[in-house]
Amino acid sequence: MASNLDLEEQEQLDEIKHFWKKYGNLITWLLIVVMGSYAGWNGYQYWQRQQSVKASALFDELEKTAASGDTAKLERAWSDMKERFPSTTFAAQSALLVAKSFQMTDKLDAATAALQWASESASDSGSAQLARLRLANLQAQQKSFDEALKTLSKPFDPAFAGLASDVQGDIFATQNKSQEAVKAYSEAWRLMEENSEYRRLVAAKLNALGVDPAAKGAAK
Repeated sequence: MASNLDLEEQEQLDEIKHFWKKYGNLITWLLIVVMGSYAGWNGYQYWQRQQSVKASALFDELEKTAASGDTAKLERAWSDMKERFPSTTFAAQSALLVAKSFQMTDKLDAATAALQWASESASDSGSAQLARLRLANLQAQQKSFDEALKTLSKPFDPAFAGLASDVQGDIFATQNKSQEAVKAYSEAWRLMEENSEYRRLVAAKLNALGVDPAAKGAAK
């Protein structure tokens, strides 16, 4: 009986040896790849967390600098953020913050550059689209109407589409293009949520142009 068991065990060992001889290298390399990928993923996650912590600290410094009104120091902090942490959400938030600060101090070229960076390089779509809206407004204020309309030409997500149409309406109204303004404002009114404060503002703009958006067919 013991002899039979020894033979069976020996056969199993021989099968295992044969299998390992045939596939051992492949299994070893697969394990190396899997474990390497796992280690790499963990390393990347750790690096991302470290980047986020450092970017957060720099953003706090940038906020304090913006509040102090030291534009030279603000420019250095913003440049540092772009260079070191461009893929973080803090970089996009910084772009919006410094653009507002630069605009308030009449550094319009710097504000435009910050908004252009955010519109093209922000890590999240929402920040990028908000930057485009603000950039178009700034361009319109500088009477660069064609540039502003070009900035707004790329499609927006539903959350921003109504606001984009409203900005288009403002541009056309400033250019005394009443028909185009009515069309843009009507689209903005249609896209915005009912009972929103902003929708009522758009309705007031349409009323000033002699249009009642609530009337049948007015928003077409």
